[in-house]
Amino acid sequence: MRALSPIRHRMAVLSAGLCALAFVFSASARPQSDNATPVVLDRVVAVVNQRIILASDLDEEVHLSVLDPANVGLGPLTRRHALEQIISRALIEQQIRQEDAQAAEPPQIEVDERLEELRKELPACVHANCASDAGWSAMLAEHHLTPNQVTAYLRYRLEILRFIELRFRPGIRISQEQIEEYYKNTLLPQYKPGEPVPSLDEVSPRIQEILLEQQVNVLFDNWLTNLRQQGDVEILDPALETPGESGAGDSGQ
Repeated sequence: MRALSPIRHRMAVLSAGLCALAFVFSASARPQSDNATPVVLDRVVAVVNQRIILASDLDEEVHLSVLDPANVGLGPLTRRHALEQIISRALIEQQIRQEDAQAAEPPQIEVDERLEELRKELPACVHANCASDAGWSAMLAEHHLTPNQVTAYLRYRLEILRFIELRFRPGIRISQEQIEEYYKNTLLPQYKPGEPVPSLDEVSPRIQEILLEQQVNVLFDNWLTNLRQQGDVEILDPALETPGESGAGDSGQ
């Protein structure tokens, strides 16, 4: 394992201290008998440029994955994959703040429209009849989500997509043939026989967005890799390290 630089060493010490504070808080938060074992309510699993990522953040990311159509058919999101998504999003959000946060901020009406689309078109929502308030509440409860979490998730997603579009969109074109192929081969098989299926015209904007995401991923992967190398990413839970990583994680410094 490579020796930590002075900056990374300080971050590791800080993170270890925060872990200890989380443990102390959980141990003192409730009365215990003499034989009771302290229960850790939360813990720090990673630090991204001084931003703390908690184990509870991973839980929330796993729960929110049901809202992403790109995850359909891929099985449950693993905690390791969830951490990678959070790290990537944190780095991008930090870059947005440095460049032009206002340009990437979505208006509330756009967030509301996306929520309405989600409740009507997401396959998991169609199964649960999320168009009704009762069905929506039941779906959220089943996946341990709150309305505020969903709204925040959609806002962050739209903000990142807007930033990506401003930075990488020029030159990318999604053809009508690509949209039709996705609709026929990817979207339609997700609906059960007898369930209402949205028309191609209704979902074309969302399909275009998904295909755009897939293509810009190719463009900003290297950019994101550079962000990670230039930043300070510490993974404090060895079980969450990706294969090939060692120790507290390699930030390239």
